[in-house]
Amino acid sequence: MKLSDKSVVVTGASSGMGKAIVELFVKEGASVIAVARRKERLDALVESLKDAPGKVIAFAGDVSKNEDIEAMIDLAVNEYGKLSVLINNAGVMDDMAPIAEATDEKYEYVMGINVYGPMAAMRKACKVFLAQGTGGSIINVSSIGASHQAAGPVYGASKAALNAMTRNVAFTYMKDGIRCNAIAPGGIATEIGKAMGQPNMNGYQKIQGVLALAPAQGQTADIANTALFLASDEAAYISGAILPVDGGWTSF
Repeated sequence: MKLSDKSVVVTGASSGMGKAIVELFVKEGASVIAVARRKERLDALVESLKDAPGKVIAFAGDVSKNEDIEAMIDLAVNEYGKLSVLINNAGVMDDMAPIAEATDEKYEYVMGINVYGPMAAMRKACKVFLAQGTGGSIINVSSIGASHQAAGPVYGASKAALNAMTRNVAFTYMKDGIRCNAIAPGGIATEIGKAMGQPNMNGYQKIQGVLALAPAQGQTADIANTALFLASDEAAYISGAILPVDGGWTSF
């Protein structure tokens, strides 16, 4: 098992990519804190993994709230004795509204989860990593939307900010043994589109040409397998990478 000695926090763990990451990591022996707002889904996930080699504890929390960020990482340290890996997976879409139609409310909502949440989590995790003195790994789930016109400007800006923070953290703490990488998924079969609700049709229609060139949707397992590699010791010399997992969508 590749993660038998790892203590891991995964946000956005109740569905989609986060759930797939938790399932794979626990099967690879990791001790996981699974974080999401939907407690009932987390409880079902914990129950489904009760016979797996690793461990999983549910934590119902909102990553846009610093007190929940602090608590989820403290829980990992208190229950498992350390923090090894932080995976910032929780994220939301905008409604694809063009900038002339974007609202402050949507901006604050998206930035709170997609930017503030990972920032606060990395701030807390890096303090723990530095105190432990043994390094650590951060994996941010970004998006090809940071540079590819596959969503609205607010969502794209949030993921571009996450990429910038990823590189900065990798650079700043490389001599402390703290690695920081990002996975940039393309079209993955998850619930994020449903959670978006009704898109702004003006913005949605403008990106149809890009969407028409997308390959077949990827699966959540594609992201989980990539996260497993980045969290494992096999990726010990990889830091500051923004890794597309998009079936070649951004190759044109």
